[in-house]
Amino acid sequence: MSAECFLDTNILVYAFEKEVPKKREIALSLIEPGKPWQISWQVLQEFSSVALHKFKVPLDADYLADFSTEILWPHCTVFPSTQIHRAAIHLHRDTQYRFYDCLIVAAALESGAKILYSEDLQHGRCFGEMKIVNPFA
Repeated sequence: MSAECFLDTNILVYAFEKEVPKKREIALSLIEPGKPWQISWQVLQEFSSVALHKFKVPLDADYLADFSTEILWPHCTVFPSTQIHRAAIHLHRDTQYRFYDCLIVAAALESGAKILYSEDLQHGRCFGEMKIVNPFA
């Protein structure tokens, strides 16, 4: 699957945040059925950890397993590799972003996405032809 956009973990988290309805609405619009988006193995893991341990009301394990299988896995296109790891190290050196954020950027670049949706990174910053966009800005 090739998609124009790559989602950071925070987009998926906001899709479940009832306390911030505007952000939830925006996040849900980005992951609605039929929209082409991508995530990495790291995003899948981070979301699962947050959903099970940090949500005010943690997701039921069976629900999370079903949600992951039906919604997340079909969009998970980037997996750990030496190339992504090396790229993240170099991005850290060049940007001073936290290493795990650099892994997200490296995975998004590897995916071929033109847009990386993230609340945590520098809105408007470009890496080659990929642009970081904070959809909540």
